[in-house]
Amino acid sequence: EGMALPQRVLFPREEICMDWQQRQRPGAGLCNLGSTCYINVILQCLTYTPPLANYLLSRDHSQLCHQQGFCMMCIMEAHVRKVLHSSASVIWPRAVVRDLKFIGEEFEPDMAGDAYEFLRCALEAMQRACLSGSSEVDISSQTTTIIHQIFGGFLKSRVTCLRCQAVSDSYKAFLHVLLDIKAPSSLITALEDFVTSKKLDGKYCLKCSKCEKKVSASKRVTVHRVPKVFTVCLERAADHTGKKISKIVEYPEYLDLRPYMSDTAGEPLLYSLYALVVHSGDTCLDGHFFCYTKASNGLWYKMDDESVDNCGIHAVLRQQAYLLFYAR
Repeated sequence: EGMALPQRVLFPREEICMDWQQRQRPGAGLCNLGSTCYINVILQCLTYTPPLANYLLSRDHSQLCHQQGFCMMCIMEAHVRKVLHSSASVIWPRAVVRDLKFIGEEFEPDMAGDAYEFLRCALEAMQRACLSGSSEVDISSQTTTIIHQIFGGFLKSRVTCLRCQAVSDSYKAFLHVLLDIKAPSSLITALEDFVTSKKLDGKYCLKCSKCEKKVSASKRVTVHRVPKVFTVCLERAADHTGKKISKIVEYPEYLDLRPYMSDTAGEPLLYSLYALVVHSGDTCLDGHFFCYTKASNGLWYKMDDESVDNCGIHAVLRQQAYLLFYAR
């Protein structure tokens, strides 16, 4: 509906397995190689994303990969296998740190970084790896890689002219959603804010194709197609100075995305929390990242660099969360 159909499907959606194919205790902790906690938390959250781990453990990617040099999918495949299958209690994520500049130009091996930025760049690097060797792929087909089939959804943006009521819709693929938490005190109110109509006037006026002039309009963004894994960043940067919003924002263990859809009628779209990243520190420019993940044995663990400690859901739901990962 209003969206171009892909000319080819690079990875069939029905081949994605959302349940762990192998159940086991949690894998190894990750050694901090000097200010790399922001990398470690994302590696752990991706390792415990069941559909991604299932795919990487199958070795399907590396068996067919012809890429010369850096390939983020091959690196992740080797990393996930090592974390989940080696008997070591701690491993060194050397390959990721070694190739940091290929993942994102802004990252330096000995400098602190931001976990959300690293997640963004890691997913994009994995997406590029999935597209290598598929030259001239149309935009719609690019959203059919394994990465988009797991993390990707579509947002619909509806702009209504407040003068003539003309409506124009546009669609945009996403791999994660950034939510404003300046006012909201819970994930639910932040999502409600996200899908509430915003008025565009003054310098934000848009040109209406019907009125043929700049007019006031209203814009409403909704989730048009849900992803298998819904990844949310709670924007904790108060401004550009690095000042941090340190309040607790409540988030549920189970989340229904149906109320935030373009079409709110129908069955609930239920998701369950399986990982989250916490930033501790007074400002966004310093501090430390750690995470909580649900292992394939169904139990929760606090993962703080080298240490992996069992914990309960009550501790998980009381954190000053920065990133939240929910699976269908």
